[in-house]
Amino acid sequence: MDLSHMKYIILELIPTSQKKETGQIVQLSALKLDGIKLMDRFDYRISIEKIEQPDFIDMCSYDKELFTYLETTEDILEKFQEWIADLPLFIIDNAYTQSYLQDIPNSKYSIFEYLEIENNDDSIQNMISKYHLEPSNYIVDLIYEAFIQKID
Repeated sequence: MDLSHMKYIILELIPTSQKKETGQIVQLSALKLDGIKLMDRFDYRISIEKIEQPDFIDMCSYDKELFTYLETTEDILEKFQEWIADLPLFIIDNAYTQSYLQDIPNSKYSIFEYLEIENNDDSIQNMISKYHLEPSNYIVDLIYEAFIQKID
């Protein structure tokens, strides 16, 4: 798939549970791209006081001022669906991402398939190694850097 002249979305979703029915989206970060040109960012989190599991508060305690905070997972998904329009999504294709995005009708493609990386517990580290990336809290930014290298 040639993304050099396409508009698309790459995203990272951090939930509290494998299933949308039993969890919350703690953070959803996405980039809207045209080829390798960054068009817009989507950085949303659920309000800290709404997080039901304390371990996730620490996980999402960095760069608080760079995120928009909403009250529910449904609020985040509603804003996200408006923001993405009908653009294709490149996702970390694991069970929980698929569960939370199941009601979004956009085409979905595997980030790891596109980057030719095996999808397993070490995929992010393997992507960092393969594309010589500096580790970051922002997985979506690492994916973007890998896509830049892959498309160029």
